[in-house]
Amino acid sequence: MTKKPVLGECKTRLAQTLGDQKALAIYIQLLNYTAKISKEADADLFVYSTDEITNKTPWESLKTHFKIQSNGDLGARMNNAIKEVFQQGYEKAIVIGSDCAEINSDDINYAFQRLNSKEIVLGPALDGGYYLIGIKTVKPTLFNNITWSTTYVLEETISKINSENLSYALLDIKSDIDVEEDLLRDGYVDFKL
Repeated sequence: MTKKPVLGECKTRLAQTLGDQKALAIYIQLLNYTAKISKEADADLFVYSTDEITNKTPWESLKTHFKIQSNGDLGARMNNAIKEVFQQGYEKAIVIGSDCAEINSDDINYAFQRLNSKEIVLGPALDGGYYLIGIKTVKPTLFNNITWSTTYVLEETISKINSENLSYALLDIKSDIDVEEDLLRDGYVDFKL
């Protein structure tokens, strides 16, 4: 799931301290990093963007498919993307965003492996959300009535999983890049400002 890199419209919390130009530059680096690790994973890649991607080069491979996100909140857009992928005959889907520089292709491959024995896989983010969700069937209720972009996203999602008696696994906790402090964490790729 990606957002079109437009000045002033992406990484807005990061832009509050770094400015729009630097926030956009970081987001473009995050997009390129996400493209790289996604292509390295042992899976077909569906890039769901908010708008037509003007620079497809970082994403292009024989296994890459480009799509436009549906309307609605983040949950509706993720659910619709998963539904479209399953309608094409896939039996597992993993959704990642484009703002985690700690995730790598091994994490994605491991999440697919965990789906062999679990119905849901979640990659918890330090901010209370998640950087990855893997699923074996369409479950719209997992994405309904979630207070997105808050510290409660993971907690609310796990509550929904438990209420439906679904099995799940948690991956290692990682950090998204949302604010300037996130750039200072160990383990991040180097971002050039």
